[in-house]
Amino acid sequence: MVKYILKRFLASLVTIWVVITLTFFLMRVMPGGPFDGEKKVPEQIKANLEEKFGMNKPLMVQYGMYLKNLLKGDLGPAMKYEGRTVNWVIDYSFPTSAKLGAVSVIVSLVIGVYMGVVSALNQGKWPDSVCMILATLGVTVPSFVLATLLILLFAVKLQWLPVIGFDGPKNYIMPVIALSGYSMAFIARLTRSRLIEVIRQDYIRTAKAKGLSRNTVIYKHALRNSLIPIVTYLGPLIAGILTGSFVVERLFGIPGLGGEFVNSINNRDYTTLLGVTVFYSTLLIVCNFVVDVLYVIIDPRIKLDSVEA
Repeated sequence: MVKYILKRFLASLVTIWVVITLTFFLMRVMPGGPFDGEKKVPEQIKANLEEKFGMNKPLMVQYGMYLKNLLKGDLGPAMKYEGRTVNWVIDYSFPTSAKLGAVSVIVSLVIGVYMGVVSALNQGKWPDSVCMILATLGVTVPSFVLATLLILLFAVKLQWLPVIGFDGPKNYIMPVIALSGYSMAFIARLTRSRLIEVIRQDYIRTAKAKGLSRNTVIYKHALRNSLIPIVTYLGPLIAGILTGSFVVERLFGIPGLGGEFVNSINNRDYTTLLGVTVFYSTLLIVCNFVVDVLYVIIDPRIKLDSVEA
């Protein structure tokens, strides 16, 4: 177990370093710069700004300085926010994104598993058909399209829900549905297929033969083993919801970190773009690392040797 955890930990560190390196150098290849805009900045002012942010130094020197500061937890100054650092931008914006993401993950898991169970227990009947139609729609419709449709229906036509802001429970409804739509549908399909497979196993027949109630057989024995693949999906689930929030936050005017990421791309704010990329990448890689470890702990049938291979 220790060897497996250490191997996964080292692989995670290497992945984070690769993401940082690729993002750093790819940004420098992008046309234009953070001080280029519709209104041309005088050359002397531009030179002073580049000196202030260390952009007048050789590229490898900049890279080395960034890694050195990163090890100290310093993501650098935000170029488009005078007197602010990238750390401040993340501290200020991420809690909003985290709330939205946490609610979306919970909704995806609860409703997705429920739909999967209902569908599996009513295989071939109308509840199964309804759940699978909804799941198919959820998988095929992108989050930004779903968000646009929700705005048109519930905000513009019916005027039931607010579009902009993140102040009350009503503000959560449309963004959460838009973000959790795909994950909810995927979990429903995954739960259905796995549960149908499990309830046909011999130990489930044995449990029924012992006279256990239907609910006990389904929820204590069958469903428990059916949820193991869901644990594996937690990493991609969190990744999909966090990256999906980039566009959804912009559409609903949510002051989260996703919106700051999009703004940093539009403004070519190198330090903010790189800092947010590093933050999100580290968060997602850590989540995947935790899921990998939990997967082996939860399912003792998995051989560590085969997992390591």
